[in-house]
Amino acid sequence: MFAVIRTGGKQYKVAKDDLLDIERVDGDEGATVTFAEVLALGGAQPKYGTPIVEGASVGAEIVAQKRAPKVIAFKKKRRKNTHRKRGHRQYLTTVRITGINAS
Repeated sequence: MFAVIRTGGKQYKVAKDDLLDIERVDGDEGATVTFAEVLALGGAQPKYGTPIVEGASVGAEIVAQKRAPKVIAFKKKRRKNTHRKRGHRQYLTTVRITGINAS
């Protein structure tokens, strides 16, 4: 069985025991979180939401809080002696899916 969840403005296809890096979710390592925005449930009898499946949820455990690799934004105007360099590191949370509740 799998589920499609929405968190952090993105959609993820998840199954039990999957590890995924998502946008930052508040909580310490070892804490549990519940994703209530389930867009679809797959398996023998799939269910699709309009836009979400009522009563379905996905449980997960926070494994780590970390940051993504640095992304460099470099802009240059040639022959003008002008350039700008900015860096960004996104905050991420690694979660392990513990179960899918389809009730």
